[in-house]
Amino acid sequence: MSEWRGFPRPGKPIRVEGGIKARSKRGEIAQTWWSRRFIEVLESFGMGGRLQRGKNYARAGQVLNLTLSTSVVVGLVQGSRPEPYRARIGIKAFSSAEWEQVERALAGQALYAAKLLAGEMPTDVEEVFADLGLELFPTTMRELTMDCSCPDWEIPCKHLAATCYLLAESFDADPFQILAWRGRSREELLDRLRALRGTTGPATEEPADAETLADRLETFWTAPELPAPPDAPRSTAPDPLLDELAPLDVHVGGVAVVDLLRPAYRAMSARER
Repeated sequence: MSEWRGFPRPGKPIRVEGGIKARSKRGEIAQTWWSRRFIEVLESFGMGGRLQRGKNYARAGQVLNLTLSTSVVVGLVQGSRPEPYRARIGIKAFSSAEWEQVERALAGQALYAAKLLAGEMPTDVEEVFADLGLELFPTTMRELTMDCSCPDWEIPCKHLAATCYLLAESFDADPFQILAWRGRSREELLDRLRALRGTTGPATEEPADAETLADRLETFWTAPELPAPPDAPRSTAPDPLLDELAPLDVHVGGVAVVDLLRPAYRAMSARER
């Protein structure tokens, strides 16, 4: 009873339909280096039994909902009671001044900026934060605040562990979630990087007297009058077509067919005149 401080031990969790299931079915859940950074902190406390139960919860789809906003991640986890438990994981967001330093440092290095603008997380991006005295990933549990509405007073409980594992998978799918958790969304960061690197050009302005579609509704669907074609110059030669033909190595009575046809072409040309 010591684990539950006088509360009765819970029964089996209520199975749910449509919960968020971890993509990983066995072994490690975190697949990328940045999500493993986060899981390493959680697993460094050696709470194997709780973490394993949390991993089982994550794979069984017991987490009903997972939301991430600046500083806070909230997971709704279905346990053995009808009411889902609310598991919260908090981290300190960087200030606006700190983010401005980070953005200038990232924009000043073409490789970092290019990878981030392409949707990738540079492998040594932590160094940029470290050079500014900041840590992108938490390194100890003291940097995280955790609480759960379940009766288990130990931290992390299996509900928090399940939330952490699914959070790590969300980092796998979108590394910008880590930055959003620290206070800068993908759109904000990329817009700032483009502006700092001068890749955002001024919007093209329309001339003040430019006509709008509304001004031309009556004539918009009317085909414009085509200009008359210019008079084609008449050839002075009556039989130009024969001269444009490929040489015909055909003879009749020793005379080339082209030469036999030439009088006929000249005669037709004379009639047109």
